Amino acid sequence: MELYNLVSFFGIFFLLFFAWLLSSDRRKMNWHVIIWGIIIQLMIAVFLFVVPIGSGIFIWINDAAVKVLSSASAGAKFVFGILALSPGEIGDSGEKSLGFILAFQSFPTIIFFSALISILYYFNIMQRVIRGFAFFFTRFMRISGAESLVAASEIFVGIESNLAVRPYLNKLTISEICTVMTCGMATVASNVLVLYVSSLKAVFPTIAGHLVTASLLAAPAAVVMSKIIVPEGEKPETLGINIQPFYEKENSFFEAIINGANAGVKLIVGIVALLVAVLGLVALIDLILTSFGMPVNHLLDLKGTWSLKSILSYIFYPFTLICGVPLPDAKIVSGIIGERIIVTEVVAYKDLAVVMKDGLLQNPRSVVIATYALCGFAHLASMAIFAGGLSALAPGKTGIIAKVAFRALIAATLAGLMTACVAGTFFSQRPTLLGF
Repeated sequence: MELYNLVSFFGIFFLLFFAWLLSSDRRKMNWHVIIWGIIIQLMIAVFLFVVPIGSGIFIWINDAAVKVLSSASAGAKFVFGILALSPGEIGDSGEKSLGFILAFQSFPTIIFFSALISILYYFNIMQRVIRGFAFFFTRFMRISGAESLVAASEIFVGIESNLAVRPYLNKLTISEICTVMTCGMATVASNVLVLYVSSLKAVFPTIAGHLVTASLLAAPAAVVMSKIIVPEGEKPETLGINIQPFYEKENSFFEAIINGANAGVKLIVGIVALLVAVLGLVALIDLILTSFGMPVNHLLDLKGTWSLKSILSYIFYPFTLICGVPLPDAKIVSGIIGERIIVTEVVAYKDLAVVMKDGLLQNPRSVVIATYALCGFAHLASMAIFAGGLSALAPGKTGIIAKVAFRALIAATLAGLMTACVAGTFFSQRPTLLGF
C-alpha cells in the first residue's frame, strides 16, 4: 500500500472523528452501525477494486452502462439531429458534432432512464432489488426497516424513494428523519447518474463503473454519518423489521412508460430552473465579492480573486488532502468539491471534465477521488428540495425536518468524502479501472 493509500485510509477515521465533534449527542454512539457501515464499504471496495472477478464485474457494469447510454441517445439524435452528437462523433449523414451541449446530449438521457426505471418498477424488478439491499442493511447494520428501505431505494432513485416508506413517515424518529434526508443527499438517482456519465465519458472512459460503485458505497456511508451526527435516542417502530416498499402500480405497460417519461421531463425542468437561478445568483455574489476584494487586495498588496468558489476551496482544502489527493492537485480538486455545495454537482462534474481535458490534474488518483466525492446531491438547493418534499409527505414532522435539514447536509457531505477515502484507499493505476 502506497503513502497516499494510507492517507486515504486514515482519512476515513478522521472524518468519523470530525462527525463525532459535530454530533448532537456524543455519548449515544451506536458502534454496531458505525463499524458495520465501514466494513460493508470496505468489502464492496475490495471486491470491485482488488478481487479479479470483482474488477471484471466493474468493467462489465461500466460497458453495460455505456451501451445503454448509447441506446438512450438514439431518440435525442432523431429529435435534435447534429445537436445531439457527442464530441468527436460523426452522424449517419457525415455531419460532425458541434461539441458538448448539455441540453441536447445529456438531458434527453434522463427521460429515457426515468422511463426505464418506471418499467422495472412495473414488472416488480426494482422492488425485488431494493428489498434485497434493504434486507442486507437491516440484517447487518441493525437499523430500522424504514431507514433500510430508503437507503436501498436511494441507490437507484431520487427523492421519490421517500414514497416507498410513505405509511411510516409520520412515525419516524428524529434520527430516522436525519438518516432519510442524508441518504437522499449522499446518493444519486440512476436517471441523473447518466447525466454525469455523458459529461465525463469522453475524458474518463470508466466513469460509469466508478459512479455506480460510488452510489453503492454512499448508502452505508450516509447511514454511518447520519447516526453519528444525530444518534438514535428513541426506539424506531420498524427497528429490525423488513417492511415492504409502498408502490402504486400503473394500469398498463405503456402507462408506466408515459409516467416515467413525464417524470423525467419534470426532473429536467427542475434541473434547468435550478441551474439558471443558482448560477445567476452565484455570479451576482461573485460580482459583489470582486468589487469588495479589489480595493482590499490593493490596500494589503494581495493577489488572487474573490469568489464563492475560491472561499469554498480554502474550506475544503484540508478535507481534500485527507481524502488522499496529491498535493499538486489539491487546490484544483478542493475548488471543484467546494463549489458543489453552492452550484450543484452537475456544474462540478462539468468543471472536472474541463480540467481533465485541459490536463490540469497531474495524477489520475485525483480524478478518481473527486469523482467519488462529488457523487451525490449534497448541496444547499438539494437540502431545500428534500426538506420540502419530505414535509409535503409528512406535514406533522415539518418542525423536526427543518431542525435536522442542515445537519443532514453536513452528514451527506461527509459521507461523500468518506466514499472518496474508501476509493482512495484501494486506488491503483490499473488501466482496467482508469481507462485513460
